[in-house]
Amino acid sequence: MNYFMRNKSPERASRGFTLIEIMIVIAIIGLLASLAVPNFLRVRMNANEESIRADLRTFSTSNESYRAIHVPPIYAPDIPDLINDRYLDSTWLNPGNKHGYTFIYKRGDPGTSYSLEAGPLMPGVTGVRFYCVDATGVIVLASETGLGTDTGCTGGTPVGS
Repeated sequence: MNYFMRNKSPERASRGFTLIEIMIVIAIIGLLASLAVPNFLRVRMNANEESIRADLRTFSTSNESYRAIHVPPIYAPDIPDLINDRYLDSTWLNPGNKHGYTFIYKRGDPGTSYSLEAGPLMPGVTGVRFYCVDATGVIVLASETGLGTDTGCTGGTPVGS
């Protein structure tokens, strides 16, 4: 007789898990998943929003650098010009490629003002807030779109750095 089978009856040794035991384990796993998934999604949205604020700071610096080398000083007419002149990388062209956000760039007629509004590609999934930066370099946030105009950002609450 096998050493491990010595204290067990042959009938008990050949049995596996019961259906009830398996159902209890599955229920526990389901409960843990239902608690963890919403927290994971919220952490991901927070990370996206923090990253997009950093990207808006980068954009503001890039557009100011573009403006500084032109006589008379003007802001870039569009995002592809900043990419072509190597102030930004090509990820700025693809919707949602920058941390699940899309961009709307508006420039005032003589090129003396601009706004860049960032909105979540899938609201509630990639982010919940809308952001805007303009020639002042101040990033503002709001819960709905419509912050950016060709003269700058309107409304919203300034974001602390």
